[in-house]
Amino acid sequence: MLYYLFKYLKEHYDFVGAGLFQYISFRASMAILLSLIITMIIGRGIIKWLRKQQIGESVRDLGLEGQTQKKGTPTMGGIIIIAAILIPTLLFAKLDNIYVLLLILTTVWMGGVGFIDDYIKVFKKDKEGLKGRFKIIAQVLLGLIIGAVLYFHPSVKVRDFNNVFVYKYENGQVNWREPIEVKPTTKIIYESQGVQDGEYLYSHETKTSKTNVPFFKDNLLDYGYVLKPFVNDYHKWAWIIFIPMVIFVLTAVSNAANLTDGIDGLASGVSAIVLITLAIFAYVSGNIKIADYLNVLYIPNSGEVVVVCAALIGACIGFLWYNAYPATVFMGDTGSLMLGGVIATIAIILKKELLIPVLCGIFLVENLSVMIQVSYFKYTKKKFGEGRRIFRMAPLHHHYQKMGYHETKIVTRFWIVSILLSVLTFLTLKVI
Repeated sequence: MLYYLFKYLKEHYDFVGAGLFQYISFRASMAILLSLIITMIIGRGIIKWLRKQQIGESVRDLGLEGQTQKKGTPTMGGIIIIAAILIPTLLFAKLDNIYVLLLILTTVWMGGVGFIDDYIKVFKKDKEGLKGRFKIIAQVLLGLIIGAVLYFHPSVKVRDFNNVFVYKYENGQVNWREPIEVKPTTKIIYESQGVQDGEYLYSHETKTSKTNVPFFKDNLLDYGYVLKPFVNDYHKWAWIIFIPMVIFVLTAVSNAANLTDGIDGLASGVSAIVLITLAIFAYVSGNIKIADYLNVLYIPNSGEVVVVCAALIGACIGFLWYNAYPATVFMGDTGSLMLGGVIATIAIILKKELLIPVLCGIFLVENLSVMIQVSYFKYTKKKFGEGRRIFRMAPLHHHYQKMGYHETKIVTRFWIVSILLSVLTFLTLKVI
């Protein structure tokens, strides 16, 4: 909102300093500062209110050190994180940007699902919370919406600097999905959308189902190639692969983040590290010169994602003020499901979803540890008559607790591993 206000003041009154709001770096800085203030100051009042309402965590006895002391700690603290994301985003981001709107939708949608889950646990005294099938349905529906918008919306495009696409104006509109000609070129057009010549537009911008992937030729993988053996015009049917992929990524990452939220400061700290990495990717993907230099897909208007990432980073770091050991509030599913969903959506928007197994490696191993543990237990119970375990307890962080490690040491080491994985992800900028 403030972007439009100061743009108006700049254009009509030449208001001193109003031009600063045109810069993504300034608005991102303001977003991170405001989100920190919201979590650290307003968060205190919300925690007092949660404690007054007796919205506390019910803890099962799993035999973990320090577990009983956590009983009664306020939960549903994800409300603080959501407020610290939405308020700066609404104030500093461009609200007509399709990527910003998708991230707001994801924040509210997944936060709502998590809130319902926490509400059932706390107020209905049902430890299972929202039934798993309803969570999956909500995640699939959101993934369907995000996938469809990113594939079909006319403003979602990339720039291919190796080719110039020739489009024809029809009734004043450009059909971005069907260029009439593609010309290889070494001369780059840096104009907004391209160069108009009569009824034709020459542009690098195009709709695509390609995504960045390391160690592949030309850095790219086209989802449509999967259908090449089956249909001739496979590009038109790429959505059959792309949309299910979006659904899978969003569901997997949101659930993995939920599983990671098991000890004080783990999920919020790892999420902050992942989001810092994604913010840098967003800046690179939204800057035409840097994207060209690093040979990554330039995604017009994706620079606004940096502002949302900044709000997310500030919210996660500010939440650590209360969530670090010993935690005075837990984010609950309200926060963890939302953070996982937003991280997945950002990665998909930036066409970095295939880097998630590396970037979100902590989420991945936490998720895999549960899947392996449950599968092996069921297999051995069927074969030997008794269930056996690979880990002392799953998710993985509980395994280390059972081994006698203090949770602060576990969290710190998981953070260090997450930083290393982020650095490894950055290396793909020059490898891909």
